[in-house]
Amino acid sequence: MPRPLIATIHLDSMQHNLMRARDCAPHAKVWAVVKANAYGHGLERGMRGFADADGLALIETENAVRLRDLGWTRPILLLEGIFDASDVDLLVRHQLNSTVHTVEQIVILEQATLSGPIDVHLKMNTGMNRLGFRPEAFAAAHARLRAIAQVREITLMTHFANADELEHPRLTVLEQVRRFCLGADGLPGQRSLSNSGGVLHQASLSAELSNDWVRPGIMLYGGTPGGRSAAAFDLHPTMTLASEIIGVQDLVAGDSVGYGSGFQAEWPMTVGMVACGYADGYPRHAPHGTPVLVDGVLTKLVGRVSMDMMAVDLTHVPHAGVGSKVVLWGAGLPIDTVANAAGTIGYELMCALAPRVRVVEGNLDFNG
Repeated sequence: MPRPLIATIHLDSMQHNLMRARDCAPHAKVWAVVKANAYGHGLERGMRGFADADGLALIETENAVRLRDLGWTRPILLLEGIFDASDVDLLVRHQLNSTVHTVEQIVILEQATLSGPIDVHLKMNTGMNRLGFRPEAFAAAHARLRAIAQVREITLMTHFANADELEHPRLTVLEQVRRFCLGADGLPGQRSLSNSGGVLHQASLSAELSNDWVRPGIMLYGGTPGGRSAAAFDLHPTMTLASEIIGVQDLVAGDSVGYGSGFQAEWPMTVGMVACGYADGYPRHAPHGTPVLVDGVLTKLVGRVSMDMMAVDLTHVPHAGVGSKVVLWGAGLPIDTVANAAGTIGYELMCALAPRVRVVEGNLDFNG
């Protein structure tokens, strides 16, 4: 039989979370972000899970083409735009929306022979300082795009750095909105500002923040960018990573566990070995105490995570043994809880799921 480690993708949760995004931003259309293989869930599953989205957004040009091959007929947005002149033909042939965030990309479009119309998203740098034109240069970039005959619609966009913490002391969301409004003043085109954090806080920003399109990512997969928990926003987990206990050891005081003997028992205890390790995508740096569910009981990781297995404390799960069910994250154990304990974020755990992990689909057994 195959190894008992399985990642279950919950398409029903993906559909639910998309509806939550619409509930939060009822006047906006939704780009469902499916970059990085739909955050580790699989591109095709992302397309099906977000079948009711108004469009799909991603980074990889080859996966944009694959979405068309899979039958997606609605808009597709390239969040980083094109990377060189050879990509221009893809925009027309597959009707892809392209983000424009550099002068170099404008030059490529100016010099290209476009065989048909394209829609672009002009990005403003309002303080995140990754991609985009500064507010004072935005109108000039817009004018150059407007002068290209085959450029049809120009959507105006930016990206929030701290939408999970609205009053961040270095850069607030409202300051970014102010900068955006200043740079976009008088320019035609739809607006797209909000990522997951902005969508989740839309109600408290409704007077100042207006979107024609929103771009939720992590919230669609049952995580949050920070702040309140996913459950507080009524978001459901979309991936459950589960395994089984494959061995049990009874320790006495002074016994150690795992490589480096990093954990030492202070009293008699029972540990179970779980068929999951860092080669499966579980974070090697997860410390002692990282939460794990065994037969529905919350317990903790002990010792160092190995390539293929990890140890968990069964002392207070007396009926557990070989074959007991283990949830590493997902149903019953929020991925953000595990990520926080491991000093990372839920995004990384999802995206790090290794190819050797079996992936199946199944509805979430979720009661609230």
